[in-house]
Amino acid sequence: MEQARRLWAALARVTVAFPPSGGVTVVVSPESWLCPPGWAGVVELDGAVLATVPEAGLAGRLHDALLGALDTDIDLSRLPGRLTVHDVLGPATLAYLDAADFAPAHRDADVERLPPGHRDVRPLVASVDARDADESGMEEVASAVRVLREGRDVVAAAGYRPWLDTAAHLSVLVAAAHRGRGLARLVASAAVADALADGLLPQWRARPEPSRRVARALGFRELGSQISLLLKP
Repeated sequence: MEQARRLWAALARVTVAFPPSGGVTVVVSPESWLCPPGWAGVVELDGAVLATVPEAGLAGRLHDALLGALDTDIDLSRLPGRLTVHDVLGPATLAYLDAADFAPAHRDADVERLPPGHRDVRPLVASVDARDADESGMEEVASAVRVLREGRDVVAAAGYRPWLDTAAHLSVLVAAAHRGRGLARLVASAAVADALADGLLPQWRARPEPSRRVARALGFRELGSQISLLLKP
């Protein structure tokens, strides 16, 4: 938890500490990495919230909305209804894995290792719809890519992006015709093992329940959530 808190505080791109449980902190940071440029980013971990806004005039509104949305329990999905927004990304759950909790699934599987950006992975990304490709983040993977093949074709892949030399942000993608066979768990397990060997904290961000189930099966624990909001002035 402390690693995750320090990570997101650093991603705010201003000097700030993640608040204690029950706290809400909103800071102005046009360069924030919690969200796309020009958006407001909100991250909740263990009952505490850190948020960034691109300009000072939005800070008070977001702070008041957060206090109203979190008055009983933590549910960032209620937040857009308390604000005037152009667009919303999320919310997505944030899950993390300690090495002691890892439940590997890949040991007896024929999981191959490919370098990042390998040409054999590109047809897999091209075969799914744009939303699935974007959700997976596979094109942004900087680690080795762990894959499973059907014949010569890559049908499942996983890897990660290092975040601030602290976390390994996991990306997983399975061809639509091959889902429901446990392939995501196998390739993700191999990628997680690589991340742990590199001394990184595995991070799994997901919205769809099937993706969240894969993470839980590997030992990840859901510790918070994230949402990005394009606020109207």
